[in-house]
Amino acid sequence: MPEEEVAEEGVLNPLQPEIQDPLLKEIIEENDLQADPSRDPLEQPAPLPDPDEVVDCVVIGTGAGGAPLLARLAMAGLKVVALEAGPWHDPRKDFATDEKAQAFLFWNDERLSAGEDPIAFGRNNSGIGVGGSTLHYTAYTPRAQDDDFRLQRDFGVGKDWPIGYEDLEAYYDELEQFLGISGPKNYPWGPTRKHSYPLAPLPLNGAAQLMQRGCEQLGIKTSPAANAALSARYYQEGIGWREACTNRGFCQAGCNIGAKASMDVTFLPLAANYGADIRPNSYVTEIERDASGAITGVVYEQNGITLRQKCRNLFLCAGAIETPRLLLLNELALNSGQVGRNFTAHTGVQVWGTFPEDVRPYKGIPGALISEDTHRPKDADFVGGYLLQSIGVMPVTFASQAARARKLWGQAGRDYMRNYNHIAGINILGDCLPHDSNYLELAEEKDARGVAKPRIHFTAQENEKRMTAHAENIMRQIWGAAGATDIWAFPRYAHTIGTARMGRSGDDAVVDADGRAFDVPNLYICDNSVFPSALSVNPALTIMALSLRTADKFLEKAR
Repeated sequence: MPEEEVAEEGVLNPLQPEIQDPLLKEIIEENDLQADPSRDPLEQPAPLPDPDEVVDCVVIGTGAGGAPLLARLAMAGLKVVALEAGPWHDPRKDFATDEKAQAFLFWNDERLSAGEDPIAFGRNNSGIGVGGSTLHYTAYTPRAQDDDFRLQRDFGVGKDWPIGYEDLEAYYDELEQFLGISGPKNYPWGPTRKHSYPLAPLPLNGAAQLMQRGCEQLGIKTSPAANAALSARYYQEGIGWREACTNRGFCQAGCNIGAKASMDVTFLPLAANYGADIRPNSYVTEIERDASGAITGVVYEQNGITLRQKCRNLFLCAGAIETPRLLLLNELALNSGQVGRNFTAHTGVQVWGTFPEDVRPYKGIPGALISEDTHRPKDADFVGGYLLQSIGVMPVTFASQAARARKLWGQAGRDYMRNYNHIAGINILGDCLPHDSNYLELAEEKDARGVAKPRIHFTAQENEKRMTAHAENIMRQIWGAAGATDIWAFPRYAHTIGTARMGRSGDDAVVDADGRAFDVPNLYICDNSVFPSALSVNPALTIMALSLRTADKFLEKAR
């Protein structure tokens, strides 16, 4: 019998050569994961938590309010768990350069709008996923000015904050350095800064250059804006290198290279490095208490399973809609009667014009140029003030606005959208006074989880109407001076603010100056719901500053 044939190694069963090209490696690995998704570490089921373990702190929400304090608490050595209603995202794979493909970043559960000026939700300062609404915020990060916190002192209406600029200044400094804020060397408004922005401004997009030209002719001072997007490669302590902005223009959606300082690439990796347990797809339904009223734990749904996490302290950072909703559902911290009350939204009217120049409104950082000359206008017939900023816009969003404001449908809409690359916009962010008719309540209608939907009532009051008219007039003048034709306004209200405000007394506020609930000793709230007034700037940087301050005050008490 002939000897058994032995296959020569490398002939019938050739050796697999090692692939050297990193791009080819990545493509092959990605194809393998698509063929077998169970190999993806992000798709692996998390081990079930120990139902008897008591952690030091549970943080609900991982956006601008939850992520910074989560990192601070973890760095102090505390056992902390973060519960996020949405999933983890892989920026390189999930954040496509496609406007409609990014809709999953918004909190799309139905919220009921009421009042004469019903608020739009979804993308309006409302996010879901690890990182919260910072995944799709536009990275616009001006500081509040010192008098923003003192409307009642200066005008006799509204409510003053129990803290001031001086209480947040050090945190503003810290955040700007940590996040790598791009901005001008000398910012012309507000208190003199102790530190300049760490990075130079991002390039001015087409709308910013036109706004600058119009403002110069009218004697309105402008400046490159502060943006939480890197104008150069930046080393972030505890994180590593982050890459510079490519001016892709998708700041209203997920940044796929990590240049935008969303929480998923800044504070959350830092928190995880110090042992924080971040649990995605975890929707909290119940907050448990003992006989004394202290919080003992939370119940949440994760991937169809009901779980319980015991804790010594709870930090509620779910935003100005979900935070009061949870408080009302669990009849928690209600003694002041202010939960759900004092809802405000920034006046945010936009003015658009058509220019002979090629503007390309989808390019570059959206809010590239700012003016705070209108912070407290001398000719104002209203309380508070507003800022002016240039804006970029994606085509689907702009087409929907043109249809809603100008009733441009069908052929008329198509004809107008042919001008899209020659369109430029300016908008404002203005203060808003709390009013009894503006509030959140639980509706009888239930959502898919069987939980009562929130209903938000909002009607713009006389102060907001006067501010909007004042701003629209100025913006029309700017565009006229810059050479625009076909100028029109799109009325809107931006951001969701208030509903669990801070104050000096539990008689008219939900939490104290440190974010601690007056009614519940181990409950802290930290998000835009605690704002006593809307402020005349974007809220993100101030939310983060409050988050760090709340963590520090808690740690001081704990020590």
